[in-house]
Amino acid sequence: MLWIALHLPLLSLESFSATLPLRGGELPGEPAGAVFRPIALVDNHHIVSANADAQSLGVKAGIKRATALALAPQLTLGQADAARDAQALTCVAHAALAFTPSVCFEPGEAQAASTVLLEVQGSLRYFGGRNALLRRLRAALAPLDHVVQCASAPTPQGAALLARIEAPHEGRHAADLASLARLLDAAPVWLMGPGREHWEALQGMGLRTLEDLRRLPRAGIARRFGAGLLDELDRARGSRPDPRDWVTLPQVFASRLELFARADTTEQVLHGASVLLARLVAWASAQHARVRRFTLKMQHEPRHRHDARTPPDSALEIALAEASCDASHLLVLLRERLARLQLVAPTLELELHCSDVERRPPPNNELFPTVRSEREGLTRLIERLQARLGCEQVHCLTLCEDHRPERSSVACAADAARFGTQAAAMSSARLRADQALASPQVADPLTPAVKPVWLLPEPAPLAERLASPLLDGQPLQLLCGPERIEAGWWDAALAARDYFIAQASDGALVWVYRARLPLAASGEGEGWFLQGRFG
Repeated sequence: MLWIALHLPLLSLESFSATLPLRGGELPGEPAGAVFRPIALVDNHHIVSANADAQSLGVKAGIKRATALALAPQLTLGQADAARDAQALTCVAHAALAFTPSVCFEPGEAQAASTVLLEVQGSLRYFGGRNALLRRLRAALAPLDHVVQCASAPTPQGAALLARIEAPHEGRHAADLASLARLLDAAPVWLMGPGREHWEALQGMGLRTLEDLRRLPRAGIARRFGAGLLDELDRARGSRPDPRDWVTLPQVFASRLELFARADTTEQVLHGASVLLARLVAWASAQHARVRRFTLKMQHEPRHRHDARTPPDSALEIALAEASCDASHLLVLLRERLARLQLVAPTLELELHCSDVERRPPPNNELFPTVRSEREGLTRLIERLQARLGCEQVHCLTLCEDHRPERSSVACAADAARFGTQAAAMSSARLRADQALASPQVADPLTPAVKPVWLLPEPAPLAERLASPLLDGQPLQLLCGPERIEAGWWDAALAARDYFIAQASDGALVWVYRARLPLAASGEGEGWFLQGRFG
């Protein structure tokens, strides 16, 4: 077996910092453009953790809140929240589930509880070995914006201990039990839970590493410090069973984020929503699914509502025509919708819900564009235009059952999903058209005639010489035709025409027709007309 441990040493600070604005000067008392931001977390009026900027000012874990503010008046203080940390750690586990179904949390308190374990022996061949798997795993965790220390070992407890060691990257990986035992012997005793509890006594006895502890008589250690210390050491070295409870993925995604400062603008809301979207993508990737619809709920501040009619929250639903698991694409759609939204009151809390997903294999990477990739690009363009302008403002052409070209289509509201499917069919038809135009002399007369995409608003009359049409004073060479249509007798707009594909003097292909009936009978002029141009 091979276990990978993901340890997040700054989990509490990172889960709190995710609620802060990115730019300096947006917090009370913070200078504009500030990049130096000391942050600390408080619990029971004492500092429990501080970032590097705060530590440079003398703020460290264990001192009182008042002392920390005296050392650093510009210190940003937040309340430690175990539920917030657990939610952030759960998202890391969801990201890990995309690589193996065997994922669990490391039980314990404080530092030990910020560790996720993966059993990956059955996944190594698929991902190309341990190193390739670790690279893919780090790339999947990058959007969650956590500092991650990785380690691997044949036992889960051994991997968890190695991940918490402040050592070079190469010093945290053990290929077998023998190399694991050597690395554990050099590890400090306080890495284990009972070791932290009895650290002062162990230090007084001169026991600083696990090797020092292992050389002592086991009966004396169990009598003085309890059996838990030896039990954890045995599980780490692989001499004792270590069963684990696997993480199960919820069927519905729901994540909540409480903002540190109220959001008065949609840009501030978008920053918090980007954190929730990264968690949503991790959840969807764990089940190899793609998001089709999600809802962002914004909880408003009660005392800043205009009146009793102002709702306590606002919900924004985003529906995708083509299911996606791309966080940047989801963020673009949400940005476009938020740009059109006027907040009824400042926002204090965000919630993201998703239950509509599509489970299917991931798309293949393509060296050259295909019909499918072109369709996806067109679908995303329509989605973005609809999010920015509104669905009723984006139109497409729909075919009508009429042989007259100027009446064969009508503009209607675009349906991105249906339009993407039509685009694929149009691409295939365009390819067949290009092939037909490349060799018109061998075209099958039973094959439907090729028509241009670009039509003139109104047919333009052409001059003629010796019954042949002229374009810009130059004769046109008729390549293909005639295609005869006669329609419109039912609406008093009779069209009786013979259509031809012609080539101009510069090589361009145009679509022309000759009216078959005089003006009085057909309602249009006699002679030749230009109807469209081929791209």
